[in-house]
Amino acid sequence: MARIPLSGTQHALRAGDYEAVIAGVGSSLRSLTYQGRDLVIPFDADEVRPGHRGATLAPWPNRVVDGQYTFDGVEQQVPLTEPARHHALHGLASWIEFVPVDKEASHVTLEAVIEAQKGYPWRLIVRTTYALTSLGLTQSVTAVNDSAEPAPWGTSAHPYLVAGAGHVDDWTFELPAAQVLQVTPDRLIPTELTGVDVDAARFDFRTARAVGAVELDHAFTGLSGDEDGVVTARLTDAAGSGVEMVWDAACPWVQVYTSDQPGGTADPAHRAGVALEPMTCAPDAFNAARYPYDTGLITLQPGESATAHWRIGAIG
Repeated sequence: MARIPLSGTQHALRAGDYEAVIAGVGSSLRSLTYQGRDLVIPFDADEVRPGHRGATLAPWPNRVVDGQYTFDGVEQQVPLTEPARHHALHGLASWIEFVPVDKEASHVTLEAVIEAQKGYPWRLIVRTTYALTSLGLTQSVTAVNDSAEPAPWGTSAHPYLVAGAGHVDDWTFELPAAQVLQVTPDRLIPTELTGVDVDAARFDFRTARAVGAVELDHAFTGLSGDEDGVVTARLTDAAGSGVEMVWDAACPWVQVYTSDQPGGTADPAHRAGVALEPMTCAPDAFNAARYPYDTGLITLQPGESATAHWRIGAIG
């Protein structure tokens, strides 16, 4: 019997000039190329996935502060998976092996079950489809509440986008977001929602401009889309080529992280890409009652489902 790589069963997809590989653990986008050019930071099949690079995030994206929340009047405590900041990070699905239920040359559908457990006492069936077309790679994520009680839900993805050669400092970024969620500098706990113009040099990318030395690990909202509500974010190099990510109103929030590593330039991942994470809900949305804005938390009734999707495509 062939040995399964550390990142799980590999699913290679191809369509036209695009190629992608999906790793089963966390239903993770391991690589995506256009005409041989990386659009995301890849990782090797036989390595433990670096952090949450490319992972599908469920049943919550981002953080639950202190891993504590109250839902339907019951206090819950989930494991602290970000111990340095004392939070529960990016849900419960990112280290589960998703199994294929449908696969062709250009698409694959993977499924996993998040079993009821201490801190999250609901069973969810999570199904995700990756599909390559001439426009790039689309991922959809659907959750079905297979429990007898309502369940809190949120999802996102965690790709690190790459514009081309060089690093984040060398690229231009465009994000049509009018609001940014301010956080504490040490633990990234949400404090207040402000306009991006509160510090335009750092947060306002509504007009494409160079990233330069700007450091971000923030959630944005107040997104402006086209007539169909489709939002487009772009990351390009000096020649104008690069990558775009698009999503619709199912994701009213997006986390932007410029991959600033504690070790600085000694770490190859330092500012090597921009993590762009369209989210169905805000950071710490499981504690929605704490905040004076709409966190977007979804409550799935028994048997109910919810779907979100996004696409990554080449520019130039």
